[in-house]
This record gives sequence, structure tokens and C-alpha cells, in this order.
Amino acid sequence: MASGNAPNGGTPDALVRELRASVRGEVAFDATARALTTMDASNYRRVPLGVVTPCDADDVAATLAACRAHGVPVVPRGGGTSIAGQATGTGVVLDLTRHLRSIVELDPASRTAVVQPGVVLDDLRAAAAPHGLTFGPDPSTHSRCTIGGMIGNNSCGSHSVAWGTTADNVHALTVARYGGDTLRLERGAEGPAGLRELVAGHLALLRTGFPGLPRRISGYALDALLPENGPDPARAFCGSEGTLGVVTEATLRLVEAPAARALAVLGYADESAAAEAAPGLLPFHPLTVEGMAADLVREPAGLPRGAAWLFAETGGATPAEARAHAERLVRAASADAVDAAVVTDPAGQRALWRIREDAAGTATRMPDSSEAWPGWEDCAVPPARLGPYLRDFRALLTEHGLRGTPYGHFGDGCIHVRIDFDLLTGPGVARFRRFSEDLASLVVAHGGSLSGEHGDGQARAELLPRMYGDELVALFGRFKDLWDPDGGMNPGILTRPARLDENLRFEVLPKKPVDVEFGYPHDGGDFSAAVRRCVGVAKCRTEQASRPSVMCPSFRATGEEAHSTRGRARLLHEMLAGEAGGVITDGWRSTEVRDALDLCLSCKGCRSDCPVGVDMATYKAEFLNHHYRGRLRPAAHYAMGWLPRWLRLASPFAGALNALARVRPLAALAGRVSGIAPERGIPVLARERFTRWLNRRWGKGTFILSGDRTATLWPDTFTEHLSPEVGRSAVRVLEATGRQVLPAGRGLCCGLTYVSTGQLTRARTVMRRTLERLGGMLGTPVIVLEPSCAATLRTDLPELLPDDPRAAELAASVRTLAEYLEEYASDWEPPRLDRQVTGQTHCHQHAVLGDAADRRLRERAGLSGELTGGCCGLAGNFGFERGHWEVSVACAEDQLLPAVRQAPPGTEILADGFSCRTQLAQLGGVRARHLAEVLAEGLDAGAPPQAPRSSGAGAA
Repeated sequence: MASGNAPNGGTPDALVRELRASVRGEVAFDATARALTTMDASNYRRVPLGVVTPCDADDVAATLAACRAHGVPVVPRGGGTSIAGQATGTGVVLDLTRHLRSIVELDPASRTAVVQPGVVLDDLRAAAAPHGLTFGPDPSTHSRCTIGGMIGNNSCGSHSVAWGTTADNVHALTVARYGGDTLRLERGAEGPAGLRELVAGHLALLRTGFPGLPRRISGYALDALLPENGPDPARAFCGSEGTLGVVTEATLRLVEAPAARALAVLGYADESAAAEAAPGLLPFHPLTVEGMAADLVREPAGLPRGAAWLFAETGGATPAEARAHAERLVRAASADAVDAAVVTDPAGQRALWRIREDAAGTATRMPDSSEAWPGWEDCAVPPARLGPYLRDFRALLTEHGLRGTPYGHFGDGCIHVRIDFDLLTGPGVARFRRFSEDLASLVVAHGGSLSGEHGDGQARAELLPRMYGDELVALFGRFKDLWDPDGGMNPGILTRPARLDENLRFEVLPKKPVDVEFGYPHDGGDFSAAVRRCVGVAKCRTEQASRPSVMCPSFRATGEEAHSTRGRARLLHEMLAGEAGGVITDGWRSTEVRDALDLCLSCKGCRSDCPVGVDMATYKAEFLNHHYRGRLRPAAHYAMGWLPRWLRLASPFAGALNALARVRPLAALAGRVSGIAPERGIPVLARERFTRWLNRRWGKGTFILSGDRTATLWPDTFTEHLSPEVGRSAVRVLEATGRQVLPAGRGLCCGLTYVSTGQLTRARTVMRRTLERLGGMLGTPVIVLEPSCAATLRTDLPELLPDDPRAAELAASVRTLAEYLEEYASDWEPPRLDRQVTGQTHCHQHAVLGDAADRRLRERAGLSGELTGGCCGLAGNFGFERGHWEVSVACAEDQLLPAVRQAPPGTEILADGFSCRTQLAQLGGVRARHLAEVLAEGLDAGAPPQAPRSSGAGAA
């Protein structure tokens, strides 16, 4: 195969037949599989022919042999978080994450582990932890990156000052080559034929051509093949970016994990001062020396004074020893630091590290919300040169009219940065090239490496001659040819590379904004810009959600890339590309996008948990609106989407309808007609609506608006018709504070169910009618008891009606019950309940509203214990729709149901959302309650007398 590039005009049927006959794993050449793998976390995009998901090493060998026979290149892919473009390609993508993820052996005595390439780093660390061991390299994507990908990129992470790079921690590799044969690589092994002769003929060049610095990742590590270094072909293979072969098994070195850790956080006057101080901390043997400047930190988050900070983690056998180590380090740094803090609390350390770990996504948005991109994400210089280099780097940015926010591994001289390149226009791309060439020269002038962690890929390989010279780069090509004489392994990467300004992923997107319904205020009203938010760091692919995170429940349920936030964003990207080169060419009518979005729960978890704020719930509503425009919708969209209307019509007949719902054949028939899953029970209608009860209690039309002592209580559909007991309890609590409670009026609707089913024209009509009916009550604090309705009013309302100032006014007035009590009744003391709680923070509350006020209210009431994160899985209409039952149950089993089962007897089960309470009742057989109900019960059991209400002849 002369060029290493297979034609991309269509599916090679003969190859597909051979692969399906010889591979036990999945062989997928459909549009969805190809669209999901066009990009990694870089600026680049290449469209593959198909994807193979091998079950074992034999499948890998069979795939490589078949592809060689048909002249089709192969791209090994792990978590797809590479940021230089090396995990994209035009041939067959080998997805190693689904099946090849076994920890074959873990030997605490020898401190080694034998693993397959698809093992996620955190899984390996969890397996090693009971033995007091860990795998040293720990990139910020540790919750989803794979060992195979780390070997391919020679990943490092924040602890490299203590434990080195991946190459430093690899003992041996089993590697399958293009064509199907296998090599065992370890110190002293031969490698492919001709390798020893290649090295022997160029000893002087290999001994003098590589800069000596801790983070030299660029190019091939041919110096590892020198006689005095082993030779060590396994080490030379690390960082080869899938261009030599495919790792099928790796033997790794484990290191002792400190029993206790402390974090010294040092504040400096500026970034250069922090960079110049970093090398002085290394003699104290810290585990990390990380740095960042104030322009990356949106909120101080407890950081000490300063405009830049160093994070130096220390370890010890005991907490006291770790703290003492950190305090010694702080004393040594006191001459240069303007402030310092030592953090020993694990939660406090996690909060600070979260700022650092999310930086790859956070830095993608500048403070003014403009976009920034990788491309020069991780170059490295000798640590002693870092201060001068950063000054020159900032000056170069200014010279080119660019902005960036450097941060990273200051102790190793490695800097991460996202830069506000214009990659959408010809002049912008030309400036990207000029800057790249100038920066490469600057890095080399400081004795550095173009890549200090993530590899060269397409972003930097073209510029390697500036670092190594033509002779050594030519030797790289000969090394590649010994391994891969047919040029089939990841062509265009490292050797004979594509140009750094080719294959940019943005060039296929529409040049003008597409016509959409939502306002997308944070993306300039441009849906394409909203979709571009996804940079591919894949935090949504984390399989074990840490509290209180939510994203992405459907991926955790299925394990399918198409059901991750990133996967859905990739499909939308290809849909927008359309005829300009996209894999998906039928636009809003795409069945591929529809099917991927079908299992999106619209939990909005990505809106808060995604480092760049992708909002897939909004994108889903937008897509469904266009997809079904002028066409018949699924029955559930009419049944569940129009739920507020049906419940209003059914309310007078609640008793009779409840009785009919208990007749199983009738209930089953109603479920089939309405598209409801047969496994679901139909909720019971309230015999008395909440607003009717409230009008009886207060007397219709007898309210006086009395300033800050007036609370407008929103009669959301669920409280009004299905759980009025929640509203009655809230009224009881509010009365106890001396506040007057006004019903906002019957028939008001936030539009939630219309939005979640993508009926946006109808949603807008409902919202406008609601604003009209509120009239003079706009501006009064509005207490919304159902979190999903509160989130809709706070976000979807102003984004669907961006030109109506009343929408923004209402959105700003929305309060949860806890927020209202804290803001308007701060002197009120809740009843002391002193009991344990469990349950769930509603996913919309987590993502949009926040739960800090609720936490403080629970603490004041003596309700101790943590609520789970995740999503209950019912998620409004989602869990009721036919075909969603299994995923709905799996989501509930992720965090919520286990937490409830493990709770001791007498624990109070809290769930403010109607969906959460329904899911717990139907799947767990337990009755959960809204926080208002628990507080009201406490009041009734021994509360102070009810505060008198004002009376008079006003109208609500």
C-alpha cells in the first residue's frame, strides 16, 4: 500500500465480509459507527470506513490481517481523548474499550499488573488500592482513558514528578503488527527484524539528538534502543501513537500509594513567579507540582491570595506526616509565595483538584465565552526555563493577537493551554499555522519538546524537523517502516504526516447559523457553536459517577458511545456537516441522531457536569422539534407531552378514572394507545387539586400583596394534580414563617412536558399564555416545588422567549422552597428532626438550580446524611415511554436504589421530584417525600403556633 490511505468513497464489501467471518467482536460500517469515531478531543476530523470492536487478541490479529490484505489502514482507539488527532483515521478504527478490558493479573509482591489495553486507568487503580499500590501516571482523564491509549501517547499526569511517564512504568508489551503477527517487547528483546542494525548504524545521532528533559514525548523514543539503555523496545514503543502496532497486553509497574496525603497550595504574584518557584520545590520530593494562573479560575474556591498558584501534593504514612511534609514545603517557599494554605481535608483537596482536572474543558471557553482550542496543548521545556519560556509565550500570543490560559505540570516544565484560534475562516487558519510555526521555534529555542504529554499527532508532527533536524526525522521514518512496511498503521501520524492545517473538524460545518427555536444565549444564537462546545474530553464516559455528579446516566446504563453526551454531539456535528462531507446527510430527519437521542433522559446533567457546559437536553428538544415537524409523532409525545392538558380535563373525574386504572385490561389498553411502557403503573389522580384546597383554606380572592412577606406558590402540574400533599406541606411551612401564600392561579404551566418532547411551538404558546395570566404578580418571588418545573422556568423559558422581558423577569424570580426560606425568612428556625436521610438530589436541581440552600436547611433541621447524585431514571416522560424500561431501571440501580436499600431502618427517604418519588415507589416499594412534607410533619408534631395571616380585600 504505497500511500497508506484507503479510498473513502464507499464500504469495501469484501473486507466487511472477511471481517465478519473472522472476527467474533462487532463489525460496524454503518453511518452511526463511523460518525462516532470521526473525531477525538483534537481539532481534527477524519472519516473512517468502519469500526471493529475486537473481543480478544485473536480478533485484533484477524482484523489487522484482513485490513492488510485489502489495503485498508487501521487506527487503534482507546477512550478517544487524544488531543493531537492521532485517534482519527480514514480506514478501520479498532475500538479497544468494549471487550479488551480485563486485569489479567495483579501481583502485589512484585508490584506488577498484567492488563489488556481497554482497561480504564481508574479501574486499575481501584484494583491496586487494597494492596496500597497504584499506577503512577494519572492524566486528568483518568476516569475514562485506557491503558492502551496511555501507552500510545506515553501519558504522564500530575504525579510525574514522583512516578514518571507511562514509559517509565511499563515492563513488557505484547504487540500485534499490521498483517497479524505478534511480538513480545521487553528489555533486551529484539523487536522487528533490522532494528538492531538500524540503531547500530546511527549511534552518534541517537546519543546526541534527543533533548534531556523529563517531558520529552515528541517523536519516537529511539534513544531507548541504545545499548546502554537496555535496549528497551517496549519503552521505544511507548508514545508511538498507534503507528507501529496494537498493544494486546501490557505488564505494568505499580508504585506504593501514600497512606495519607496533604496539599500545599502556594499563591504567587503572577504566573512567571510561580513557574520560577516550581523547580525549588522538587528537592522536597513532592508528589505533584501543578500550576495555574487566575485567568483559568472562574471562582477562587478557597484558594490563598495570589494571581497564580502552585499545587504541591505531599504524602506520608499518617495524616500528620503528610501535613508536616507539606508545611516544610510551605516554609521553604515562603520567600517567594505571597500566601499559602495546607489542605488536609480530603473533600477540600478534591474540590481544588477538580478545578485542575476540569481545566482541559474549562479552558475551552474564554471568560467572555469565546471559543479556545487545543493545538499547542502540552509542549514542555526544562523546568528551570519555564519562567522565561512563559514570558516569551505570552508575548508571542500578543504578537499574533491571540489569547490563552496556560496551566499544567510546572514541576516538569510542561504547559497546557487552549488558544482562541479562529479555525472557521481562511485567514484564521492561516494565522493558526503561522503561530504554530513560531511557537515550535520558541519551544526549541528554550531546549524543549513540542509534545510533553499527549503526543504529536497531526497537530505537531509536521514541525518535528524543527526539533530534531531532518536526519533524525528521516530515521523515524525508517523505524516506522521496519515495524509497518505496508504503511497501514495510522498513516499520516508522526512520520510522513499530514499538514497541521488539514482535516480541521470545523471546515465542514455550516458557514451561517441554522434556523433554530432556542436562543442559545451562550453561543451567540448559533446552534453549530453550541454543538462545537463538545471538545471530546469525554467526562460523560465516566462509568462510576461520583457524588453528586449526574452525567451521563444513559451511557452508564448501556456503555455505548452513541448514548454518551460526546457521542450525541458527534452525531449532531455530522448531521450539521451534511452534504459538505458529513457522514449523516439527511439533516433533521436523521434516524441515526433520533435513535441516539431517544435514550437521552434530558437530565441536564451535562449542563453542569460537562466541563464546557454541553446542554444535550436542549439539543434534543431542538432536534425533536425539527425532526417531527409536519409529521406524526410517537404516541407518547401526545400522551406525556400534553400531560398538563389531559390532567386538567381529567381532574373532575379523578375518582372514576382512578377506579378504571385499577382494572388491568383497561390500564393495559390505555398504555398501548398512549405509548406507555407496559411495565409502568399509572399514577393516581388527586381527588382535590392543590389550588382548590388552597382557595378553600384562604378564601378565593382575599389576598393582600404585602411586600417581602408575600410568597407566590407555583401550582406546577405534578403538585396540582398528582401530589397536592407536597403543596399543602409547603403552605404549612411558609405559614409557620409568617409568610403569606398566594396561589399563582390555576392553569399556569411552565411548558416542561412540551419542551422535553420537542414540541417547541406549543411550548412557546403555553409559556406566553402563562406570562399573560401572571400579569401583576410578575416580580414577586415565585416558589416552585417541582425541581424540573423550576429549572424550565429558570432556563428554557428565557431561552425560548429571548425577546420577551417578562420571561427573564419570571426566570429571575424563581426560588426553590429552601432558597426562599433562606432569602426571605432567614430568622426562621425549622423544627429539629434529628434523623438520617437518604434519597436523591433531583438531576435538574443539581444541574440548573443548585442545592446549597437545601443542604443548609437540612442541616438546620437536623437531617443528616448525603443524597445521591445520578438520575432516578424515570425523568418525566422518559421512563414512561415504551422501549425505555430497561434503561430506566438501570439508571435507578446506578446510585438511587442501592442507597435506599443500604439505608438503616428509620431513615427518611427524600426526593423533591415527582418522577423520583414515583420511581422509588414503583421499583423500590418505598415512599419518598418532598423536604416540605418532612418539615411540615415536624411542625405538626410540636411546632410553634401558626403565624396569623393578613386579611383584606385584595385580589391575587
